[in-house]
Amino acid sequence: MDRRRFIHASALAGLSASLPGALRAAPAGFDPSPASGWRTFEVVTRVTPAASDQAVTVWIPLPSLNNDDWIRTLGNEWSGNAARAGVAEDTVYGARMLVAQWSAGQAAPEIEVVSRFATRDRAIDFAAPGAVPPLDAAERRLFTQPTELLPTDGIVLDTAQKATRGAKTDTDRARALYEWICDNTERNPKTRGCGLGDIRSMLESGNLSGKCADLNALFVGLARSVGLPARDVYGIRVADSKFGYKSLGKSGDITKAQHCRAEVWLAAYGWVPVDPADVRKVVLEERPGLTLKDDVVVAARNKLFGAWEMNWLAYNVAHDIALPGSNGAAVPFLMYPQGETAAGRLDSLDPAGFSYTITSREIVA
Repeated sequence: MDRRRFIHASALAGLSASLPGALRAAPAGFDPSPASGWRTFEVVTRVTPAASDQAVTVWIPLPSLNNDDWIRTLGNEWSGNAARAGVAEDTVYGARMLVAQWSAGQAAPEIEVVSRFATRDRAIDFAAPGAVPPLDAAERRLFTQPTELLPTDGIVLDTAQKATRGAKTDTDRARALYEWICDNTERNPKTRGCGLGDIRSMLESGNLSGKCADLNALFVGLARSVGLPARDVYGIRVADSKFGYKSLGKSGDITKAQHCRAEVWLAAYGWVPVDPADVRKVVLEERPGLTLKDDVVVAARNKLFGAWEMNWLAYNVAHDIALPGSNGAAVPFLMYPQGETAAGRLDSLDPAGFSYTITSREIVA
């Protein structure tokens, strides 16, 4: 297969975000800011599925988001021995992926994808609301509608209404949901991968534990149920935290560093970044015995409604993706490589068995 290269620059909805002035001041220990400037990274995904007497197909997520405020894709290139390889795009959310196929009997299948991108920290000044153009009607419908794993009725709606009781504005409602999730959920280290995001089952069982694709999906589903456009943003950590949080970064071998975040649309700020799941990650992993009252947790909690440290690659915002050419079911999200033979889907959460690695490095001029 010839080496190929493409540059993609599709613009998404703009983002002008800020958080309420009434928030407690956070310690300087965690303070993402666009003033810190742009950083450039390279992520290499190498997939080497086992040789098979059946045809093998893999789908590798590619950076799909461009926003002049916080992320710019700089291109992808790939090489390997696949019989066919090319870029496909989900028609609903615009999620891009490299699709590679090997013929039955291909010896030592392999493909390597190199993605380069630039990021800048996000931080919303809630004390400075702006004149933000209204969210496009089609986008509003898309990001308030239920999905298979994100229902917006029944116990989801009931929970959201209780959590937001007394909230006057969209910002107040979003903040109330964020605080409710921080207070009422837990990170479960035994959850496979990033979790599934089946929020109805979480609420009905009362087991409000999981990982980022569970806890941040809970924020998204609750927000949508009370009319707030919201979406998960699926990606992967690419560098250590510059603020010293060992739980909020990963560099080098990032094969298992996938991380889902969330955004909510607020009328005066546009798309606002949030990440209650990382608050619970700090509680569990930063050091033994932490609670929500410890300073290191408070610092992160005060900032993660309205700010992201961008030591992280955002792949896409897609839910329930039908993989092109697949005979299997849609996947809830695409932030892990996926693979399939005629015998069925490969286990994307078992990189050793599926045989893939992902590495990252920062490109310093």
